[in-house]
Amino acid sequence: MSVKLEEAETRYVEAYGVRYAYRRLGTATGTPLILLQHFTGTMDSWDPAVVNALAADRPVIAFNNAGVGTSGGKTPDSVDQMTTDAESFIAALGFDKVDLLGFSLGGFIAQLMAVRPAVKVRKIILAGT
Repeated sequence: MSVKLEEAETRYVEAYGVRYAYRRLGTATGTPLILLQHFTGTMDSWDPAVVNALAADRPVIAFNNAGVGTSGGKTPDSVDQMTTDAESFIAALGFDKVDLLGFSLGGFIAQLMAVRPAVKVRKIILAGT
């Protein structure tokens, strides 16, 4: 069994001068599921029971976007910039394609990311958006 969200080590990656905090759990292989959080939410806002179930057979990444929680950078004032920051984070991790789970405002970011060319999005899940 893989590590659980509440036990996962916080890691960091830098992109364009921003240090992003994230946690990775689940399997080592497969299309990663990137979690995009609600307004004012951090990676600690996700329900571990939900995230742990999602990570049973795939990699799952929870992260703090730029300027949020334990990530550096400036808090963006537009969804467009939030999306650009999330795209930069995903690129820094080196994924060639991802699935997205967008919750509330995160769903807005997921939809915008899906129609832009920066990240190859295979599937999106929209919740409460």
